[in-house]
Amino acid sequence: MEYVSEYGVSGSLNVDTESIDVCVYLCKKGTIGKEDRSVKTFTYESLNNIVRLINGVSALLLAILPGKANVLEGIHGWELRPTFRGPRFPRWMESGVSSFNQFIHELSLDSDTSSVDYSSGEDSDGNISPASLSSQSSRVSGGSTSYKYDRWWTSWIRCSLLCILFPVKISLGIPLRLLQSSYCRGSKASHVSGCHRPSRLHSIKKVQALKDHIVHFATDRRRGVIEDLHLATEILIEAVFDVVHKAAHLLLSPSEAFRMVCSLFSSHGGGVHNDDNSIMDASFSTDTLGENDPAVTERNSSFHQSLNTDARTCQDVITELGYPYEAIHVITADGYVLLLERIPRRDARKAVYLQHGILDSSMGWVSNGIVGSPAFAAYDQGYDVFLGNFRGLVSREHVDKNISSRQYWRYSMNEHGTQDIPAMIEKIHEVKTSELRLSQPDVEEESNDDQTYKLCAICHSLGGAAILMYVITCRIEEKPHRLSRLVLLSPAGFHDDSPLVFTVVEHLLLLLGPILAPIVPGLYIPTRFFRMLFNKLARDLHNLPAVGGLVQTLMSYGVGGDSSNWVGVLGLPHYNMNDMPGVSFHVVLHLAQMKRARKFRMYDYGSPAANMEVYGSPEPFDLSEYYGLINVPVDLVAGRKDKVIRPSMVRKHYKLLKDSHAGVSYNEFEYAHLDFTFSHREELLAYVMSRLLLVEPQGSQRIVTSKKKGQVID
Repeated sequence: MEYVSEYGVSGSLNVDTESIDVCVYLCKKGTIGKEDRSVKTFTYESLNNIVRLINGVSALLLAILPGKANVLEGIHGWELRPTFRGPRFPRWMESGVSSFNQFIHELSLDSDTSSVDYSSGEDSDGNISPASLSSQSSRVSGGSTSYKYDRWWTSWIRCSLLCILFPVKISLGIPLRLLQSSYCRGSKASHVSGCHRPSRLHSIKKVQALKDHIVHFATDRRRGVIEDLHLATEILIEAVFDVVHKAAHLLLSPSEAFRMVCSLFSSHGGGVHNDDNSIMDASFSTDTLGENDPAVTERNSSFHQSLNTDARTCQDVITELGYPYEAIHVITADGYVLLLERIPRRDARKAVYLQHGILDSSMGWVSNGIVGSPAFAAYDQGYDVFLGNFRGLVSREHVDKNISSRQYWRYSMNEHGTQDIPAMIEKIHEVKTSELRLSQPDVEEESNDDQTYKLCAICHSLGGAAILMYVITCRIEEKPHRLSRLVLLSPAGFHDDSPLVFTVVEHLLLLLGPILAPIVPGLYIPTRFFRMLFNKLARDLHNLPAVGGLVQTLMSYGVGGDSSNWVGVLGLPHYNMNDMPGVSFHVVLHLAQMKRARKFRMYDYGSPAANMEVYGSPEPFDLSEYYGLINVPVDLVAGRKDKVIRPSMVRKHYKLLKDSHAGVSYNEFEYAHLDFTFSHREELLAYVMSRLLLVEPQGSQRIVTSKKKGQVID
């Protein structure tokens, strides 16, 4: 190359043409990199402005809605944050950790600053909170021109060229590469070194095994829809500009492009399957607590397992808080498979059975963590705790694996009270009897009956109506019901004093019921995608204060002004993409029938002939007429702010029980309908525990008969 200096001196300079290509490429790449960052910033800010607009419009609508103060003032633990970061602890576990499990709480706090998955920033409250995945991706995007990702995108270009040369491979190669691209990009914030150095990742996991395990379950790290949109947009922009980078590089370096084509021909496409396959198949060890053994064990996790939603189960919550756990599968007489969960005290002679209400599960009894959950409070008082689950999950657990949706959802409240609860309580009786006889072989039977333990029931809403139906039908059929006391929290059964919205729904259901029943057998979200979307939208409602407040207010209007934390409940883990509680159309129709009849009665099958076949009478049984058969104490609890089941309806139960000379008590608290299970209410827990303590085993003073010794033991 000839050149002339500014001083007029001429000469020649030997420069490698490939070096020129590299210099031009770097200049070009720097320009494209700036454009990449500019487009990314512009797009990201545009999305943020759209979100701010939605939040602002929601705030404007919320400001003009009447009665919102009463709806929002009763929400405890729901922190409305104008940010895309979740709270450090889920709001349903923020009540603290007892000394029973203090070490877990301390490790969770330590991990806020030491875990590699956390940022060092602080939120507006001064509390350290986890970095969102979108912010992590932003930090990683600044290093997208690194050598490792250059190699990765070079492989991607090779795959594209190979598909052009061999059209047969188009349908096989491109989908795989796109899938690998999305997974690697989506997880590179926390696993960028692990994609290429599995041994290093394994060593990090070994060092922080227990802490990462605890943080995973103690922190809600799922992404919402908006965060997913931000992340997907950023990945797309990076992908487009990285393709432009590589295309420019190949155009400016024809020698390298020629070598690439030659290598593709020589290897017969072998370069396509490089280290990227290890990204998809890589498994990483994570630590978990055993069901009954607190020792740490390992299990493998992969990128295929989750779409970043919160899918914790009741088992996860119980075991992560250090309590034992047992799952018992119960099969009803009509073939439904129920999950009876347990916090076991195998040698305890007192047990408690907790039954949830409509569109709920056993998660409600443990949703407030150690401090504030009825299940943990009962266990700490020495009870063997059983958590019942009604039929009605989208997974449709049944002995007939091919049961249709219409057949599965063909049940009413009758089946809850005459099939589900009897099956679970008989299983409890079987388990407790066998365990106590093993632990105390000298005890054969008690003097008063053949039950070696005391069983109390705590039921909420629909569960309260079902347990009353169970006790009454057992007494009519002269069968033992195994129960020693009932504590009913805002029980269903009477609904004639209800909001106007419920009255409108009642008339529509009774009018259109015969038409809708075959078309809509159950009310649930049928597909996994929409359940995932529901789970992510619930996260967004917590992160956008005005939108969350607006939804909370509108949902409260729909149930007559009840101030329960409806938005907070929607974010609970049992509303996840894998499974979700649903409700049969016939259960809703049954509630409408009771409201119309102004009676607590069994399901009306629509004609005197059908009722005669089932009940032996043209009309369904009015259960309140048989309250005199209830031979155990009943404690009724109502909420003064409850608009779903008003205190007047609970008092109706009380009056009829009192007139029937049944043992009954009544109490009221300043609660809304969901506060009985999903809110941390110390006074309620104290009251419920005090009622349970009224039924104590006779202990050392009981008189038992021993077959082995043939004598009476005092």
